[in-house]
Amino acid sequence: MIKEQLRMVLRASGFGALTSLMLPAYLVRGRFAPAEEREEVRDRWVHRWSGLLLDLFAIELEVFGELPKENGRGRLIVANHRSAIDIGVMLRLFGGVMVSRNDLAEWPLIGAAAKSVGTVFVDRADSGSGASAIRAMRDLLKRGGTVCIFPEGTTFEGDLVRPFHQGAFIAALRTNAEIVPVGIAYPTGSGAAFVNESFPAHLARMSRSTRTRAAVTIGTPMRESHKRAAELSDQAHRSVQELVHQSRVRLEGL
Repeated sequence: MIKEQLRMVLRASGFGALTSLMLPAYLVRGRFAPAEEREEVRDRWVHRWSGLLLDLFAIELEVFGELPKENGRGRLIVANHRSAIDIGVMLRLFGGVMVSRNDLAEWPLIGAAAKSVGTVFVDRADSGSGASAIRAMRDLLKRGGTVCIFPEGTTFEGDLVRPFHQGAFIAALRTNAEIVPVGIAYPTGSGAAFVNESFPAHLARMSRSTRTRAAVTIGTPMRESHKRAAELSDQAHRSVQELVHQSRVRLEGL
């Protein structure tokens, strides 16, 4: 019990210190970088920050499949969503810009960090916010950027992938971007799921764990630009569900 409390204090304070120190440094560096280098500066900072946080919380990534290669096209990364850990996983592996529900902007520290790196916030109950998010994703993908999204819209427990929202797939269609499906799984009983609790409570609970394994299976990029958004969404959903199953098998040998 004492060890758990000590881990919680050290990790929670480490999260705060790490973000508080790195964020101002990034903002200064980004402000004075030439315009054509700012995305590269952002990606380097995001990659380092997310990697350090995963190490701090003893998240052991087991990655299967190939990371997508740069080819000049925009790239939409779509995955299931189970834990706040997923954000760090996606940014560490793929970089780019996250699409997030709008309340993340108010989370302690991580909200400020998310705003600073251009996170696209969306309120799915507001049609105007949804349309604005589609335009923002379209612009990013059109420039050949990477956009990471959890199309289920929020976190759930278990391996069943809920229906996908279609907005991101509309943006992908309009820009001829490739879609990369990803399936994430955590060991049964790990407590990684972020449901029915506040972010500070989730952070505190994860801080007490000794380590957390995360299996990530990366699928084959989808490039069928002739399909409709609904068809692309359904195809991506099926792919992610299969990849989640593969990640589960690799974690637990089912």
